[in-house]
Formats: sequence, C-alpha cells, structure tokens
Amino acid sequence: MNHCNSCPNTVSCGGLAGGGGCEFTATLSDMSGPQGVLSNISSITDLGGFDPVWLFIVVGGVMFILGFAGCIGALRENTFLLKFFSVFLGLIFFLELTAGILAFVFKDWIKDQLNFFINNNVKAYRDDIDLQNLIDFAQEYWSCCGAHGPNDWNLNIYFNCTDSNPSRERCGVPFSCCVKDPAEDVLNTQCGYDVRLQGELDQQKYIYTKGCVGQFEKWLQDNLIIVAGIFVGIALLQIFGICLAQNLVSDIRAVKANW
Repeated sequence: MNHCNSCPNTVSCGGLAGGGGCEFTATLSDMSGPQGVLSNISSITDLGGFDPVWLFIVVGGVMFILGFAGCIGALRENTFLLKFFSVFLGLIFFLELTAGILAFVFKDWIKDQLNFFINNNVKAYRDDIDLQNLIDFAQEYWSCCGAHGPNDWNLNIYFNCTDSNPSRERCGVPFSCCVKDPAEDVLNTQCGYDVRLQGELDQQKYIYTKGCVGQFEKWLQDNLIIVAGIFVGIALLQIFGICLAQNLVSDIRAVKANW
C-alpha cells in the first residue's frame, strides 16, 4: 500500500467528514423534536409547507455519504468511490457558487424574507423560550429592536399599544432592546416597559431604535472581508479535496498499469 501516498490524508478527511455528518444529523434530529428549536423555527417560516429542518438533515446526510465514500475509496483503493467523491464534491461546489450568484441577484427577496422571519419571531416571542432567546440574542448583538424599529413590537399581543391590551408590557419592548448601562450589574428586565409611549428622541435614551434588518446589512458590510474569506476558504477546501481524490485515482491507475 506504499504507493498510496495520499491515502492517509484522504482517510483523515473522509473520516472527519463522515463523523461530522453523523454528529450533525444526530444533533439536528434532536433539535427537530417536539421541543426542538428548529421545530419552532419551521412554524414561523413561509415556505409553502416545506419544513426547513429536512434541509439541514439532508446536508448532514450528504456530509456522511461524502465522508464514507472518500474514506472507503482511499482505504480500498476503489476508483469508483473516489470518482463519486470528487464529482459529488464538485457538484456541491457549483451549487454553492450558483446559490451565491442567486443570492446577489435576488437580494431584495432575501431581505423581504428576513423581514418576514423577524416579524414572525416578534409575534411568537412569548410562545417559546428558544425563539425568545434567539431574538433577544439578535437584538443585543446587533443593537437593534424589531425588524425595522421598536414599533414592530405592535405585532405582539403582549407589547401592542391597543386599548384592549391588559398586559403590563403594553407599549413596551423586550429588555434586549434596552441600551445597556455599564454601571448596572443586575439585568433590568423591565427596562422596556411603557417606553413607546414616549417620543422618538426620548426613546433613543433608553432603547435601540434601529431595525435588525438594517443593522444586519450594516454588519455584513463591515465584516465583508471576513465573511468572504470564510466562503473562499470553504471553496478552497472543496477544490483541495477534489484534487486530492483525483490525484489518488491517478496513482492507483499508474500502479495497476505496472502490474
């Protein structure tokens, strides 16, 4: 087996990919259960009955199949499995490239979907602790409130300003919208109460008034080099895997030709 100089690397890559795929799929299976966060996210998306959980499970399955094909193909010097590995990886690369181009072309549609997703999160804020934590994290991380501003919280039955709303949180916002005071050691979860009864200038003293859609766009622009670098790095790893598999196929054929 000394002729397979590329075997150890391919086996390592295949093993990692296969193990990662199994763990990824198992984790998603747990997350997509009755109380899983992905199950709750699927309930607030508008995909014509398509459950996004299945998309993630398919990704995990593909990772496992690719890892298995690369690992067994290298161990057994099976050129069919190695070709399958490289062709499938190449197909994924071109699908990712196509998705990137489509995302650029249809960026307005993606923005609308993001707005729809956030507003549905706002509506379901008190319905599920996982979704609540998700939107609290987003609002704190991006220093934002609602999809386009604090008034988006009128969509929530607990925070809306209607006269029929008996909630103490009426005309308020969640604590994650509040501007944090560095001097405070204890989190004030009631900091957003009644804040939307004040004028916009007064609101800026206590809460974030920018929407999360705009703040997310700004974050992408500010971190464009890092985000692009991550995608380029993933693409290079895929190209490297294709070249490694093809090189191993060539080595196997060369050795067999001398038999």
